[in-house]
Amino acid sequence: MNVRPLPAQEGERPVAAGAFDRVTWALRRAELAMQAVKEPRLRSLGLSVAHYSLLISVHNHPGLTGAELARRMGVTPQAVAALADRLVGRGQVERRTHPRHRRVQELHLTAAGRAVLRLADAVVAEIELKITEQLGRADTATLRALLERVAVAAREL
Repeated sequence: MNVRPLPAQEGERPVAAGAFDRVTWALRRAELAMQAVKEPRLRSLGLSVAHYSLLISVHNHPGLTGAELARRMGVTPQAVAALADRLVGRGQVERRTHPRHRRVQELHLTAAGRAVLRLADAVVAEIELKITEQLGRADTATLRALLERVAVAAREL
């Protein structure tokens, strides 16, 4: 997908002709496509992709604070607080006071949270299986390894 350069206004640099050919843009298109597939399927469980991300993050790291989750998820603490509030209201997540720092609230899954996470994860696993079947075992392994390298390179910037 080659795009013509965008003419620059006075004092601006032009947008490169190959902007849509960049790896970062390909990653974004892939993520948007995955969101579009996952969102309606998770909605049938009353969850958004963001809710699923928070639930699985809390499952993998119980006791994280909202700020810690925000850093891991790449969103603002306010976004995590809003997601957590909704899940707390549904009885899927609970806040517990940190044992040493009384003002710090840790997030933990409830039994209801674990139950809905199992259902949601089965939905995501089914999507993953269909994609990996299309890619094949070797390309799937290569893609995973390359994405790990991208993550490492991005952290080193």
